[in-house]
Amino acid sequence: MRVLLKITDIIDVEVLQRIQDSFSDATGLAAVTVDYKGNPITEYSNFSEYCTCVRKESSNRECCFQSDAHGGIESARSGKPSIYICHGGLVDLAVPIMVKGNYLGAIMAGQVKIDEEEMKRLPFGTSHELTDFSKNPEILDLYDKTLKTTLTQVRAAADLLYTIANYLVEKQMIHIIQEELHNKNLELMEEVKLRSEVEASLKEADLKALQAQINPHFLFNVLNTIGRLALLEGADKTQEMIYAFSDMMRYTLKKEKNNVVTLKEEMEHVQNYLSIQKMRLGNRLNYLVKVDEMAEDILCPFMTVQPFVENAIIHAIEPNAKGGEVRITADILKEIAILKIVDDGKGIPDDRIHKILDGTYEADGREKNTGIGINNANKRLMYYYGVDYGVEIKSELEKGTEITIKIPRKSLTGRGL
Repeated sequence: MRVLLKITDIIDVEVLQRIQDSFSDATGLAAVTVDYKGNPITEYSNFSEYCTCVRKESSNRECCFQSDAHGGIESARSGKPSIYICHGGLVDLAVPIMVKGNYLGAIMAGQVKIDEEEMKRLPFGTSHELTDFSKNPEILDLYDKTLKTTLTQVRAAADLLYTIANYLVEKQMIHIIQEELHNKNLELMEEVKLRSEVEASLKEADLKALQAQINPHFLFNVLNTIGRLALLEGADKTQEMIYAFSDMMRYTLKKEKNNVVTLKEEMEHVQNYLSIQKMRLGNRLNYLVKVDEMAEDILCPFMTVQPFVENAIIHAIEPNAKGGEVRITADILKEIAILKIVDDGKGIPDDRIHKILDGTYEADGREKNTGIGINNANKRLMYYYGVDYGVEIKSELEKGTEITIKIPRKSLTGRGL
């Protein structure tokens, strides 16, 4: 969402004040700059004694504000300087400050007299009647002393202010546009870098998969033979583990050339992995896998969840003599699929979380590898969905860790992968 610009975002007030003061000194006209609500953003320059005296009365002051408001609105409507007669019989002008058709404010100037014949060619600011000051000799005396000029000079002054205002706006807009382009270039460079890193990781993974490839038919024949042998020998748990492992290998080899799977397939793979770990760890491991039926057919990158589950087993369950629990859930929230992997382990320090996500964390010799790694999985998710959809890690020491993966639902129909 684009932020609405204010006049102070476009024009340097200090520079404008100096220009305004110099303009008033050169022309004798009073001047002030206001925002779109009519609030002054500069100090008054060369404010006339006549207007100062007139505005002492609240009713007169209100008429002055109405005249100025009318002039500002008229200049905003036309996009050009507006010259008019105020209720006190002086000539004022309003120069609009516009950006792409949007009115941000105006430079108000004037407080001068011109020839009566020329005044007949100008509109009134608000009402068509001048305020009667005939019974106030002080105001009449100050009116007589007010600067008198010509309509031509007033128009020239208005054009000059209009030119200056446009120049200041265009100069600053160029600067803003250049800054936006610079920021977008930085974002693009970061995205290109991320994509390059992910593509390099994928190519390396493909190479390793080819190097480690075993003839699938031979592998499954051997595993099935072992499974049947376990059945004949009454080794039910062995048979169960072999078939779970077979399904895992079949899933891995089947998806070797396809980076997209359904969430149901991914969770079945995780279920098989956890069942094998359950046999190995026994009562030390408790787990729950719960998937919203509406989320089952959603497509996601291959091996999105399993690396995080493996990490939970290695770092949260195995080091604890009493074991622990891992919960994996998948739900739909509006147009986003929310995947969570939660453990009740010892937690991760904040400084380590940042290093893990940006790939700068180096495990010491006592720590085990986590397979594909959180960093690689995080990069793959951002590669497919953008930087807003990276992995989120929340952890509290001695209480556990929560991994959240957000996947935009619409992009999982096959268009984005």
